Amino acid sequence: MSDEQDYGADRGYVHGGGGRTRLRLPDNDPYGGARRGGRSSSRSLVTVVGVVVLLIAAIAFANRGGDDSAASAQGGGKPAGKAEAASTAATGTEPVTTKSAAGIPSGFARTRQGAQSAAANYAVVLGSTGMFHQDSRHTIVTTVYTADAATGLQSALDQAYSADFLAKMGLDADGNAPKGSTFVSRVVPVGTTVQQYTDTAAKVAVWYVGLIGMSGERSTDPVTTSWKTWTFDLRWADGDWRVASDTQTDGPSPVPGDDKASTSDEISKAIEEYGGFTYAR
Repeated sequence: MSDEQDYGADRGYVHGGGGRTRLRLPDNDPYGGARRGGRSSSRSLVTVVGVVVLLIAAIAFANRGGDDSAASAQGGGKPAGKAEAASTAATGTEPVTTKSAAGIPSGFARTRQGAQSAAANYAVVLGSTGMFHQDSRHTIVTTVYTADAATGLQSALDQAYSADFLAKMGLDADGNAPKGSTFVSRVVPVGTTVQQYTDTAAKVAVWYVGLIGMSGERSTDPVTTSWKTWTFDLRWADGDWRVASDTQTDGPSPVPGDDKASTSDEISKAIEEYGGFTYAR
């Protein structure tokens, strides 16, 4: 799976709420005049993706056949919202050294750090362009989710990632971008925290920034960012951490900086040149 398949009173600026934040546009707008201040279709597309994620969470919850009380009833668990403070500095723990046949990190340690690493890596995979192609999506789901959860997800996701939905994303029925354009869908974890933990179950939240949109000369849906928190209910199954259910919430979102937006060509080149990471605490 490749990295691809893996904005006013002042000129050139758009002010945020109360005129407190600004984002600089390039002198030549490569996105056909699209503006972050307007309600572009890319914003609605992000909402649609969010609906798909909530669908995943609902189905996985119905199929996990477990009881959340198990995680808190056993030693070391903490109720949601009462997570222990965790340093964002690296711990020195090495990343996993094995990957599945599809290139998805696997073999996570049966520890708190291992659960955090699994959640971060799974967020990256589930937020990738691979989810927009049926074959790779099926592989991702069967690799990342528990067997029970995956069984209930496949057909529902095939319906969710319909030809109509893909068309709204600017993709063809097979999930491919138009010639000369680059579809971008990436999740970049900022940090993780353990909300509950036992050696058989864990609840881990991943704070991340997401990139989504179409980069190309004719694109009217520029690549935009969104800040969210993705919470995973993990189970230890088949010698690894697997996702039993997951939910997403908006934020926390930083105040946008006074950054000059890059051109379409610069974004496309960056997506092609900069690969992702294998994450570990």
